[in-house]
Amino acid sequence: MYKKAILGVLSILTVILNIIFFFSIRGPNANLTLGICVFTVLSVLGIIFAIASKKLWFIVSGVLLNSAVLVLSYFLLIAIGISES
Repeated sequence: MYKKAILGVLSILTVILNIIFFFSIRGPNANLTLGICVFTVLSVLGIIFAIASKKLWFIVSGVLLNSAVLVLSYFLLIAIGISES
């Protein structure tokens, strides 16, 4: 019972950590490659935690929020590719 709740809270916590990390590395000389790696790893972990919790509320909210961060990191990856060419 508690393990499932802890995994669900961890999936939401990864989104909060992504937001905190985003606001801490912003600026003109931010290392975007590091940001993309951190966003991707935390988002994938959050999705895994959400699915492992097996509670519908945590699955829906965790997967949606972490997928949104994952899409943001993918767009950042595309932007870096466009700016380098």
